[in-house]
Amino acid sequence: MCSGVRMLLAMACMLQTFPHALAQIQNYPSRPLRLIVPSTPGGGSDFVGRVMALRFGESLGMQVVVENRPGASSVIGADYVAKSAPDGYTLLVTPAALAVNPFMFARVPFDARRDLAPVSQLVESGNVLTAHPSVPARNMRDLIALAKSRRGALTIASPGGGSTPHMAAELFRMMTGADIVIVPYKGSGPGVIALLSGEVSLQFSTPASTMQYIRNGKVRALGVTGLKRIAAMPEVPTIAESALPGYEATQWFGLLAPAATPRLIIDRLYQESLRAIRMQDTRERFAVEALEPVGSAPDEFAAYIASEMNKWGKVIKAAGISPQ
Repeated sequence: MCSGVRMLLAMACMLQTFPHALAQIQNYPSRPLRLIVPSTPGGGSDFVGRVMALRFGESLGMQVVVENRPGASSVIGADYVAKSAPDGYTLLVTPAALAVNPFMFARVPFDARRDLAPVSQLVESGNVLTAHPSVPARNMRDLIALAKSRRGALTIASPGGGSTPHMAAELFRMMTGADIVIVPYKGSGPGVIALLSGEVSLQFSTPASTMQYIRNGKVRALGVTGLKRIAAMPEVPTIAESALPGYEATQWFGLLAPAATPRLIIDRLYQESLRAIRMQDTRERFAVEALEPVGSAPDEFAAYIASEMNKWGKVIKAAGISPQ
């Protein structure tokens, strides 16, 4: 069959299927949606996912079910969405680990930039660097000087390889040249306990998990990892402003769909996301967890993911971390 005939047949098929596809988009959504959370209930992704599911359900007039698919630092849940039908009914609420996992694992069964379509970066949050009271450093400059003068004497808890606190610690070591020993724990909870007992010197953690200990003097807040101060603790400077210009390591959560999801559906989901995070009640719920609304557009979020991958790939290489 000649190429001209094949082209005509292909065009005929497109014309036949186009009205059906257009009708599907115009009627979207016509059945319940699933928000896949790649972690166990109770974590940051789960919290953001459930808030967004509630708001989507209200505005779309359709049930939105949160489905937890934890495992492999969010890889299992993200892979499930990447391999789902690109029809806008199966979505992913992902943490920042999406940009780190390609460098932490020898094999990730999907390519985030090829197999997932960014919808919006929903929220972000800086971590806070806290120290046990026995550490004789009152600010970031003191800490850097101390770490350089007492090489290997300071320790910092990590809730797991590739986590935002772990990456924050590696970036800090890379930018300062300080020799601080990273001690792995099975989650942030055990790390907090280790810090409170003095088993470790330092910890990067979420404001919500350490706020009470900062206020009662059981730990000392030295700096915030984002480029902006945290509203709940405005007296704590950012690490960038107080000692290390350019330092930034934030936890973020975003919404993605399978690649090839129609752009009209992506744009609809983006508008719904923007509407949701602009609601006062939503902002108040996020504020309790020290989460700042972002609401970036799909193309902006795609560029941000690419920049995060580039950044953390370099940090992981400099740290000499081998993929597992």
